[in-house]
Amino acid sequence: MVNAGGLVDQRKDIMKIKHANVKVRYVKKPIKKSNKKTKDPRLLQKLFDSCREAFKGPGTVPADSDVNKLCSILDKMIPKHVGLSKNMHFFKSKSAVKGTPRVAYTAIYQCHEFSICIFFLPANAVIPLHNHPGMTVFSKLLVGKLHIKSYDWVDHPNSQHPMAMPPSSQRKNPYFLPDVDTIRSCIHIVLLVSVRLARLKADGVIKAPCETSVLYPTTGGNIHEFRAITPCAVLDVLGPPYSKEDDRDCSYYKDLPVLHGVNEEDDLRWLEENQAPENSEMDRIEYLGPQLIESTLL
Repeated sequence: MVNAGGLVDQRKDIMKIKHANVKVRYVKKPIKKSNKKTKDPRLLQKLFDSCREAFKGPGTVPADSDVNKLCSILDKMIPKHVGLSKNMHFFKSKSAVKGTPRVAYTAIYQCHEFSICIFFLPANAVIPLHNHPGMTVFSKLLVGKLHIKSYDWVDHPNSQHPMAMPPSSQRKNPYFLPDVDTIRSCIHIVLLVSVRLARLKADGVIKAPCETSVLYPTTGGNIHEFRAITPCAVLDVLGPPYSKEDDRDCSYYKDLPVLHGVNEEDDLRWLEENQAPENSEMDRIEYLGPQLIESTLL
């Protein structure tokens, strides 16, 4: 057995999430049993088994057939499949949180090839703009309303700002003097050595229930940001997972205003790498949902 468990206890009492003092915690509250049956209660197990087949380890990307299979499973998943309920106090809370709302997460399963986890975002909470180096990530919004902004790199890490250097024909002219805009552009790029050009891939709001989104190592919006409009729960499958030992650490970014020489209509932006923001810290909570069976045979 995998040490999983569930946010919804299998006993008569049900564990509910309550947001208080900027932390997610559990409180016991008995509720009446429902006669409604969850369709395909083993869907989480199917997701786990399919992940084991799809993810082959670092440096690989799941085949298209495996991507479609995982999306098909995730598209069917609802809160109850991971032990959650839309009626939980956490998802109904409309009270303002003092200070910066903290994001919480719970790990359902993790190995060298992939991980399955859930992120809990109170209203107005933010998962800052960050990347997923060498990773394929499936995200399914289970509950709530979420704003997503995402980017993909369009340049090589060592490439220069297109306006940082004058045309070669002008550089050969000994009497060439760059204009003021070019000088300012050069100074700006020199000061921001960690700036790279990226293309905006998504900037909009999604609401549960919705389809699964997929990002790849170089496409699909590998650098993204989540902003919760209402309390949200996001089920994530990452393959391979973050690992400092394998150079898959998370980096954070700040999107800059459009600079001279970049056409805003092309959805191009400059991203500056930053230190981890204060609101990047998360509270970890125990996962107590449906158990997974880890068989040695696939």
